[in-house]
Amino acid sequence: MQTYTLTDARNKHGEVFDKAAIEPVLLTKQSRPSHVIISADNYQKLMNRLQELEDMVFGQAAQTALSQSKMVGTETFTSALKHFANGET
Repeated sequence: MQTYTLTDARNKHGEVFDKAAIEPVLLTKQSRPSHVIISADNYQKLMNRLQELEDMVFGQAAQTALSQSKMVGTETFTSALKHFANGET
C-alpha cells in the first residue's frame, strides 16, 4: 500500500488518485495513519463482501439457535392441542 502524507496528497492529488484506482492509498498525518483512499469499485466490492460475511455469521447463529431450540413444530403443537381439547394428557 502506497503511503502519502496529507501535504503530499494535496500537492500530488492526481498521482494519489491514480494510485488509488489500482490499490488502496494510506494517508498519514503527523506520521500516524489518517485516511485510506480506495476506488469506488473496490469500496463496493468491500461492502458486498462485508455483507456476505455478516449474512454468513447471522445464518450460522440462526442455525445454532435452531439446533438448540426446544420449540416444537406446528404439527406437534396442533396435535398436542387436540389431545388437550379431547381431555387427553
